[in-house]
Amino acid sequence: MSRQRVASVDELPAVAEGHGVCWIDIAGLGDHETIRKIGERFNLHPLALEDTLNVRQRPKVEDYDDHLFIVTRMPMNDPEGDADPGSSGPPGSTQGAWSHHEGQLVTEQVACFVGTGFVITFQERPGDVFEPVRTRIGKASGRIRSRGADYLAYALIDAAIDSFFPLLEAYGERVEDLEQEVVERPESGHIAHIHDLKHDLLTARRTIWPQREMLNTLVREDSPLIADETRIFLRDCYDHTIQLMDMIETYREVASGLVDIQLASVSNRMNEVMKVLTMIATIFIPLTFIAGVYGMNFNPDAGPWNMPELGWRYGYPVALTVMAVIGGLLLLWFRRKGWIGGGQRGRGGS
Repeated sequence: MSRQRVASVDELPAVAEGHGVCWIDIAGLGDHETIRKIGERFNLHPLALEDTLNVRQRPKVEDYDDHLFIVTRMPMNDPEGDADPGSSGPPGSTQGAWSHHEGQLVTEQVACFVGTGFVITFQERPGDVFEPVRTRIGKASGRIRSRGADYLAYALIDAAIDSFFPLLEAYGERVEDLEQEVVERPESGHIAHIHDLKHDLLTARRTIWPQREMLNTLVREDSPLIADETRIFLRDCYDHTIQLMDMIETYREVASGLVDIQLASVSNRMNEVMKVLTMIATIFIPLTFIAGVYGMNFNPDAGPWNMPELGWRYGYPVALTVMAVIGGLLLLWFRRKGWIGGGQRGRGGS
């Protein structure tokens, strides 16, 4: 086994010479002429090469008799490690920092050609999730060193799919954090975070769903390029996509429920504020009435009914005492109703 970086397409036969399986990994799709030469060297179908350059393809598999064309997707790896790292996934999964453009999940297309004795992968840019596969190839012993190109293609597809596990576990932690914040500190800004999370989960669902169909095609369709032993491993990879879909659907349901919890929490908080303001206004309504009555400018000397208590020595303290008694009675009544202070509700309470 040897690993070599080549400078031109002319060096590719030297790399493949004397090896059972040759893996050619191209990072970057800017050099169309080089891609065309690779297609001519390995007799790749022109339509498949066109789909390789069009990075908006859905995951799929196409059989061109002498080679298979497989499109899969993986989370875009952030080489600077600025994004949130995920936690560990199932055995064989990878960890890394994933790229989020403006808070949204971004995936990258990987086009894979599988033929007799060769696997060619085209990535949009440098940085991938295939390092565990390279490590397995570098070991002297291991199944990947003794199998054919179909098993190598399976290992690459499996690495791409398993890379979503740590990402979804990170989303699961985001769901738990948002749920706690929504319950403890309901704020209007949480709605934007919840919608961003739902958008990322929808992107992941749109990525995983067709990959499940692609794997189902590889398992069920009879192709001489896929050995029966490899189909067993592809079925296991298919099961991983089912697990991912279950996780995505669970998180999406919880995120949708968070919107209802957020709206209910904000509504309850607003109701509490309105209740306090209403009670304050209710207390001051009779006090304002009393103050308004005694604020009228009637002359008590003009007649016996023109507010004679204005000339009473204790009129002012008595008026304040009446106001205080009325306010206290209203507070006591609110408490008996259970509207403030956690008191027991009366029989007529609501």
